[in-house]
Amino acid sequence: ELLLESVFLSVDPYMRPYSRRDMKEGDIMIGTQVARVVESKNPAFTVGTFVVAGSGWRTHFISDGKDLQLIPSSWPESLPRSLALGTVGMPGLTAYFGLLEVCKIKPGETVLVNAAAGAVGSVVGQLAKIGGCKVVGSAGSDEKVAYLKKIGFDEAFNYKTVTSLDEALHKASPDGYDCFFDNVGGEFASIAINQMKKYGRIAVCGAISQYHDSMPQKGPYVQVPIVLKELQMEGFLVTRWNNRREEGLKALLKWVMEGKLKCHEQVTEGFENMPAAFIGMLKGENLGKAIVKV
Repeated sequence: ELLLESVFLSVDPYMRPYSRRDMKEGDIMIGTQVARVVESKNPAFTVGTFVVAGSGWRTHFISDGKDLQLIPSSWPESLPRSLALGTVGMPGLTAYFGLLEVCKIKPGETVLVNAAAGAVGSVVGQLAKIGGCKVVGSAGSDEKVAYLKKIGFDEAFNYKTVTSLDEALHKASPDGYDCFFDNVGGEFASIAINQMKKYGRIAVCGAISQYHDSMPQKGPYVQVPIVLKELQMEGFLVTRWNNRREEGLKALLKWVMEGKLKCHEQVTEGFENMPAAFIGMLKGENLGKAIVKV
């Protein structure tokens, strides 16, 4: 066994639906962290080593090592290790496999992504650009829209201030969209699906607009545009590609080091501020990846 202390903790949208479904009062809140080995009786982990763990909202924890992933020794000193919870971690892998395996992007296509300034969406847009696509992003503030333009999005708009989401989507890409990477669901997805090109692909990554609903939202319904445009719409969890994790992380780390993939972190100081950071992230207060530094 080994004793670990959390250095950085992650707050992510998935925690909301999963905790509502799987947890009861008094359980340790789910989540991942970058942690440092403090004491070790396990030869595979020396004291001072950094790992990624899924041990929930805890400052310290004991592990037998089976649930830990070593941060590679090749990790550059110039990069914050917190990126192992973001761009070079689960959110980055979600973008990578969602685009390559679900959307199956091709050069010259047009990709739409919502929640585009978040941990996953900001990587989706940049990877699509690396893949030779035109990218349109939607975000919830003018500051976020400016950030999207800065990191290479071709078009970006503030969905909260446009008079018509339908018009904003059409103006950004009059010919429609080949791929739609959906993090939001709800009304946005219902409108966007009508702007898809024939044989378009939709990767359903999340539905953050519905995570707080006590009553399910009523339609509109997706069957007519899916049939008429012969669309593919597929939900996915990044864990499907656990056997290709190293491939994804290696590619993401390479693009970060080459400057092709830019990262932004919203860092909250202090473990006691985990709830505030989590609630703020769900309200869209973060730009890029929301991280808590212990």
